[in-house]
Amino acid sequence: MSADTRPSRLRRALSRMTAPQDQLDAADALDEAASVGGEPIATCADRCVVTVSGTLKTVTLRPRAGVPALEAELWDGSGVLTLVWLGRRKIAGITPGRRVVATGRVAATDGRRVLFNPRYELRPTATE
Repeated sequence: MSADTRPSRLRRALSRMTAPQDQLDAADALDEAASVGGEPIATCADRCVVTVSGTLKTVTLRPRAGVPALEAELWDGSGVLTLVWLGRRKIAGITPGRRVVATGRVAATDGRRVLFNPRYELRPTATE
């Protein structure tokens, strides 16, 4: 992009001040994901090993075939990915609002993208 076609600082600042909060949150989440080496959830292909980063929106206990399963929705600004830990009722630190980096193989289940038993790293929250 040449200097003539790039938006000026003033235009970028005005755009940021007038943008809806959800757009700003999404842009910040994508920037954070890129900073830790994660790829956007929207670009994750089925059956590929990926590393994603984002914020846990919900955490629920949802048994699967009689086995306990902890499910968490990970949001990164581009999309949502469900993390599922089979055989677990609770994991310390896995709570809504927590930032997480997760690695695993993407599966498509019931029209949703899922990582089963992902490796994960808890990221510090804003208050930590």
